[in-house]
Amino acid sequence: MAIVSAKDMLIKAHAEGYGVAQININNLEWIKAVLTTVEELKSPVILGVSEGAAKYMGGYKNVMAMVRALDEFYNVSVPVAVHLDHGTYEGAYKALAAGFSSIMFDGSHYPFEENLAKTKEIVAACHAKGVSVEAEVGAIGGEEDGVIGMGEVADPKECQVIAETGVDMLAAGIGNIHGKYPANWKGLNFEVLAEVQRVTGGIPLVLHGGTGIPAEMVQKAISLGVSKINVNTELQLVFAAATRKYIEAGKDLEGKGFDPRKLLAPGYEAMKETIREKIAVFGSANKA
Repeated sequence: MAIVSAKDMLIKAHAEGYGVAQININNLEWIKAVLTTVEELKSPVILGVSEGAAKYMGGYKNVMAMVRALDEFYNVSVPVAVHLDHGTYEGAYKALAAGFSSIMFDGSHYPFEENLAKTKEIVAACHAKGVSVEAEVGAIGGEEDGVIGMGEVADPKECQVIAETGVDMLAAGIGNIHGKYPANWKGLNFEVLAEVQRVTGGIPLVLHGGTGIPAEMVQKAISLGVSKINVNTELQLVFAAATRKYIEAGKDLEGKGFDPRKLLAPGYEAMKETIREKIAVFGSANKA
């Protein structure tokens, strides 16, 4: 089907108590792995694209061209959104112009009033084109394209004000971290999450840093209003591990094992299996 806004799929997920996966894409294998797996499981999905990944893949227009072509080639019938992840002010407008169906403007590093003003402006520009918008309050921990956050816990009052701009989803820091979680991680702050959901009037909430959060924590977060869970690092790790195993076993030296279609196949299959596991935890299978 056509690439769609994330708004309707998240409203449905929020109402029915499951989560939609945002799987970040990095190249052709990533896009193929996500689209073929969600079609198999009849699950909606959001393809996350960081500004760095967009640059690596040849720009926002090329990302959209690849997704649209593969969506058509695999005859995908489930809702698919293409979402700018942690977009800058400038990047948000570039992705919007290129045809992205959903935009995250991450103004969490600005003073609050500036974040608010820029978010309002981007909401107006995106909604005029039927594009959904995500905002962030409280920087998410870890590193995302060189931007390092210390895992702040969002102020529910600030979340309420940002939600009133009309954003379609809100990422509120609740102790979550991008990348691998350290051994001394304290876990998610569910009290703040519940309060954010209360004061924002039931807007779909977003959990960044989905890699490494125990399944029971993710499911509790979903029960408290999280409707979108971001996954990136975990797929990179399983892809790397499967590729390493293939090479260390000398498979690349057997026949035409060096052919990239063979060399990358184990990583591709490992990603598909991880996507299946995430969709099972999030509960979005057969929800398309």
